[in-house]
Amino acid sequence: MKNSNSIWVVMMVFMLCIAPVFGQSTAKKNKIIADSKMAKVEFVKADALMKGLFEDAYGYVIFPNVGKAGFGIGGAAGNGVVYERGKIAGMAKLSQVSIGFQAGGQAYREVIFFEGKNDLERFKGSQFEFSAQASAVAVTAGASTNVKYAGGVMVFTMQKGGLMYEASVGGQKFQFNKL
Repeated sequence: MKNSNSIWVVMMVFMLCIAPVFGQSTAKKNKIIADSKMAKVEFVKADALMKGLFEDAYGYVIFPNVGKAGFGIGGAAGNGVVYERGKIAGMAKLSQVSIGFQAGGQAYREVIFFEGKNDLERFKGSQFEFSAQASAVAVTAGASTNVKYAGGVMVFTMQKGGLMYEASVGGQKFQFNKL
C-alpha cells in the first residue's frame, strides 16, 4: 500500500511538471491573460503600494494560478503572462520539483518584477531559474514597503487556497514563449 502511494505521488508530480510543456490553445491563452489581469488587481488590492511596482518595473510576469502538491516529493506548475513596459510580450511556464518534508497541496499566485531590460531579457531567453535559496514575499497590506530588487528581480506570492506543510529543497524553472 505504501509503495502504491509513492508511485501515485511520483506520477502526480511528473504530470504537474510536464503539463505546462504542451501547447496552449488560443482560448487557454486568453483565459490565462484574463486571469493575470485579475491577479494584478488582487495583488494591488492586498497591498496598494504594489501599484507603483507594476508601473515602475521594466517588466513583470504574473502566474495567476500555480498549483503545488507533494508528499515527500513535490511539484508545482503554472502558466503566466509576461509584460514588458506594461504591454504583453509573451507567455511563460513555471515548473518546480522539490524534495523534503512536505504534505498537501495549495494554489497561489506569483508575480516576478524585473528591474531592467537585461533582467527581463534573461527571463525571455528561458535562462532564468530560482534556486532553493530564493525567497518570495507573501503579499499582505504594506508587504512591499521595504522590498528591494535582488539580482534584478523581486518576487511576490499570494495564497489562494489549500494547505501544505513544507520544509523542502527545490527550485523554479521558467520557459518563455512569444505570442
